[in-house]
Amino acid sequence: MAGYDTVPHNAEVKVDRFTLSIPDQEISDFKDLLRLSKLAPKTYENMHTDDGKFGVSYYWMKKAKDYWLNEYDWRDIEKFNNSFPNFIAHIKDDDGEDFRIHFVALFSKKQNAVPLLYMHGWPGSHLEHLDIMDLYRKKYSPEDLPYHVIAPSLPGWTLSSGPPLSRDFDTEDIARIMNKLMVGLGFGSGYVCQGGDIGSFTAKVMAGTYDECKGVHYNFAVSSEPPKNVDESLITESERQGMETRMKAFYTTGNAYAREHGTRPATIGFVLASSPLAQLAWIGEKFIEWTDETPPLKNILDSITLYWFTESFPRCIYCYREFSVPGSRGLPHGNPKYKNDKPVAYSWFPKELAPVPRAWVLAQGHNLVLFRQHESGGHFAAMEKPKEMLADMEEFIQKIGWPVKKE
Repeated sequence: MAGYDTVPHNAEVKVDRFTLSIPDQEISDFKDLLRLSKLAPKTYENMHTDDGKFGVSYYWMKKAKDYWLNEYDWRDIEKFNNSFPNFIAHIKDDDGEDFRIHFVALFSKKQNAVPLLYMHGWPGSHLEHLDIMDLYRKKYSPEDLPYHVIAPSLPGWTLSSGPPLSRDFDTEDIARIMNKLMVGLGFGSGYVCQGGDIGSFTAKVMAGTYDECKGVHYNFAVSSEPPKNVDESLITESERQGMETRMKAFYTTGNAYAREHGTRPATIGFVLASSPLAQLAWIGEKFIEWTDETPPLKNILDSITLYWFTESFPRCIYCYREFSVPGSRGLPHGNPKYKNDKPVAYSWFPKELAPVPRAWVLAQGHNLVLFRQHESGGHFAAMEKPKEMLADMEEFIQKIGWPVKKE
């Protein structure tokens, strides 16, 4: 990490160095609880091993539990994580609430480096972005790096503090805290956001709210309703296939989890906080279904184990009340409140859980200056396709220039 850890000299927010290290006793307690957690008995539903029709299978759960208990080594992901500079930023919100925001960063020594903010979603974390950050540091030295690369843990997720207990919290609140982070780090003259899942919703709000956000790269752009005035002639066969298969399946049989998060967050929070095996089933299903190729089991367990040790799940599902409950305000994409003319790049992946076609993004009112349709990849694009995501971001930055060109 040598050379990438110098916080900009004009940073105004208090920043501490951070090392991820879970005490041995917590790991031992986790192993004991996992050992005592029972698998469900074999049933007609969980013996469906091929199509995932009824969720995760008995055999996958048994294999995952055995590996987690007997072979998995948490210290491996700690070592990889800590090979990057980790920080805690102390941010005071407008109402006086104090937030501890964790982030991993590669700070450049170039004076004109472009600040990039990579934001994850659920059930993700900053771990999704470690591989792409590894590509950045392999490609560029601290002296040559054209960017400041920032990958935070969103408020309530993993290593960041959670929302206040006395009031509601939503994506506008996340956007405000993320903007305070970037401005506080010395990037008040401008930065570019990248987001998938809830990170994309947050990026949309930031672009439509804060002048400091100069452009956005999305790999997820689903809206609450199909946009109006779509130019159907622009939709390719691959995009139509994605809508007919992935998007249709998500809206018919794949979004029950979101309704649960949105309508009974307290209940599901207690359920999943009680057992690592429960988190394995609930979150593991998403890493299987929402990816193009199922990630290595170790990678899935890295994410779930981080959720477990940080008691993340009950603290990070608050956004679902905002956009998955009937009568709620809906998703930011397509919401006229956040309409803006800032440049947008959109990377399309065929196995995204809801692969929105380019024509929809245009109809949503985005100023789309770059579109890339990829042949493979799914919902966790930064984790699944880090090379492609890096290339798309670099092309986007080259296209818009820095400072951002005015059209």
